[in-house]
Amino acid sequence: MSKEFAPTERTKVKRIPKRGNFDRETIYSILDEGFVCHVGFTANNQTFVIPTGYARRGDTLLIHGSSASRMMRNLAGGIDVCVTVTLIDGLVLARSAFHHSVNYRSVVIFGKAKLVEDENEKLEALYAFTEHIVPNRWNEIREPNELELKATTVLSLPLEEASAKIRTGDPVDDDDDYALDVWAGVIPLKVQAEKPQDDSRLKDGISAPDYVANYER
Repeated sequence: MSKEFAPTERTKVKRIPKRGNFDRETIYSILDEGFVCHVGFTANNQTFVIPTGYARRGDTLLIHGSSASRMMRNLAGGIDVCVTVTLIDGLVLARSAFHHSVNYRSVVIFGKAKLVEDENEKLEALYAFTEHIVPNRWNEIREPNELELKATTVLSLPLEEASAKIRTGDPVDDDDDYALDVWAGVIPLKVQAEKPQDDSRLKDGISAPDYVANYER
């Protein structure tokens, strides 16, 4: 497996190309950190962009949803799909309005999704979804029953055509603006877990496990 994705006409970064990145490890690290992807597709001459959860298993992106979902039914038919994931790392405040920006890491994936029909593969995918969100959770919870499996559609999207775009660092102002008496810099942002809140119907004597109490992203 190549360490980099081969750029294609669809994944080539045309706007500020120096921010483009095709390194497989970098792209996978962004996918592994995110929670939500946005799935773009066209059905019946109408374009949709739907946010949903996902997980990565090796060189495959997994998406799941209700078997009654319009998105899942259309994607299972093998139509073209574009999936994006974006992480916001900071607000970039420049000396001019024009040069304000955001530090971010994003991934764009193109391809055709396939329906996961084998029950064991489906369970493995649901395991991957759960562990992607909260590692060590699967071993403590009830696994999906037959009815729940039938009500859930799982799709796999091969990670073959993908690219990342990343912005880091300070604002970039016009030379003359550096003399202005205006604060400039970056406000860092991050996802931070707070103290877990017990379910109102939690049985007495059950405390949050270490992987919940000490959860970090």
